[in-house]
Amino acid sequence: MRSADVPRPRTRRRVSPLTLRILAINVMALALLLAGMLYLDVYRDGLLDAKSEALVTNGTIIAGALGEAAGTTVTGMPVLQPNSARTMVRRLVALTGTRARLFGERGALLADSRVLISAGRAVEATPLGGETPSEKGSWQGFLEWFGHLMRSQPHLPLYREATMQHAGDFEEAVSALNGEVVGVRRVTGDGEIIINVAFPVQRFKKILGALVLSAGTADVEEAVAEARLAIIGVFLAALAVTILLSFYLAGSIARPIHDLAEAAEIVRQRPNKRESLPDLSARGDEIGDLSRTLRDMTDALYERLDAIEGFAADVAHEIRNPLTSIKSAVEVLATGNDAEAQARLIAIIEDDVRRLDRLIGDISDASRLDAELARAEPQPVDLPALVETLVEIESATAEQSGGPRYRVEIEKPVDAGPDEDPGRRYVVLGVESRLGQVVRNLLSNAASFSPPDGDVELRLGRRGINIELVIDDAGPGLPEDKLEAVFDRFYTERPEDEAFGEHSGLGLSISRQIVAAHGGRIRAENRRNDRSDIIGARFIVTLPALETPPNA
Repeated sequence: MRSADVPRPRTRRRVSPLTLRILAINVMALALLLAGMLYLDVYRDGLLDAKSEALVTNGTIIAGALGEAAGTTVTGMPVLQPNSARTMVRRLVALTGTRARLFGERGALLADSRVLISAGRAVEATPLGGETPSEKGSWQGFLEWFGHLMRSQPHLPLYREATMQHAGDFEEAVSALNGEVVGVRRVTGDGEIIINVAFPVQRFKKILGALVLSAGTADVEEAVAEARLAIIGVFLAALAVTILLSFYLAGSIARPIHDLAEAAEIVRQRPNKRESLPDLSARGDEIGDLSRTLRDMTDALYERLDAIEGFAADVAHEIRNPLTSIKSAVEVLATGNDAEAQARLIAIIEDDVRRLDRLIGDISDASRLDAELARAEPQPVDLPALVETLVEIESATAEQSGGPRYRVEIEKPVDAGPDEDPGRRYVVLGVESRLGQVVRNLLSNAASFSPPDGDVELRLGRRGINIELVIDDAGPGLPEDKLEAVFDRFYTERPEDEAFGEHSGLGLSISRQIVAAHGGRIRAENRRNDRSDIIGARFIVTLPALETPPNA
């Protein structure tokens, strides 16, 4: 045996590839939810823009108030008073949550809202912040790290703050001293964005100083983190449900298919041992249909194997008989000297050889019948024309050999029009040569049992959606207990006057096989007269018509 013919054991996988595909597809679709975190940058930018607009609004009000509250010099020119400016700045920004710095017209720092005046001393107040890194939980720390990983990092200048601040340290403050409102964003060392907006403080179109409002974005980052946390929570919950449902779905698909594949592999490796495939037809889905189809196919395979085995046994039995006869005749012929006896033995050998030749031909025809019918392309077959042609051939042969008379009758359908061709209703879809073989077998069988002066009648009729071909002979009929057995292979109930070996006993069996392949059926019964006496045999072939009658 070649190595390619050796059955290879099926490798049992720990995880089905189908399960992995289903899981991958479902998780890939779910990953779109996680990818939505990338759009949090848009949400974050919107919050930053809103905070910048709030700074512009507040700064415009504060700068206007400072300009209106400015004092005057001895020459009557407006000027900012440091003490009153500090008090006003601290009070105006107290409710805004921002930091305000006021620079004089020469750039000196006049006021800083973070610097409180207490008992004549300037004290710098540390703004209240959130948790320190050491106070953050591991989960919150992970979310912060994941948030930094997912968001795009802006390329902003680093925020620096000198000990002694001057307007020159901030480009926006310099621009404000020149009469412009300018906003700038910077980033601290720990990644927080600081928004600065500078406003000119002026009165009567004279610029008295520059107001710089600053705001951190910790609240913005907190809002984005909460949104990110909500998305991750939904993603994790959906991921868990998706994985469970994916394994359930894959199990309901992959496991039964795997069981069917294993059972089919067992059938392939051990065709001689009848195995039963799992019955999943109760599922009511495509896998149930597959299970039912595979079971039917397996049953048909086993039936086919049984039929082949039985056919081989029958063939061996049928061939052994003439071979045994030939062997015996040859042995006697080799030892005998009687010329007359030798002539009889030679005649026996010739008859057995002819029988073997006929038997081998019929066996070959029967063995390739299924394959031929499967490969042939069905075509419309005009049954009346086919029957009349074959009857003409048989009638011509019968006239020369003194056989029976043949008569053909084609019934006109009751619903046919007056000018309608009856033959139009007697068309079937099939293989013409094989249907002709059925008719020839039945005609030959009827002729062999009918007396020389008897009649063989053929009738074609419509019975609803089917066509019925009836062949009657005038022979002795069939044994009542053999009406089904006559279709068995090598059935040999023949007329007494027929020469031995004229028929192989496969004709009716082949005919039933051909009719069944065309979706029809064939049966046998006895013809009886009014006194219930048997007056012949009748074979009835039913085939589906190609054209359905109007009222069917």
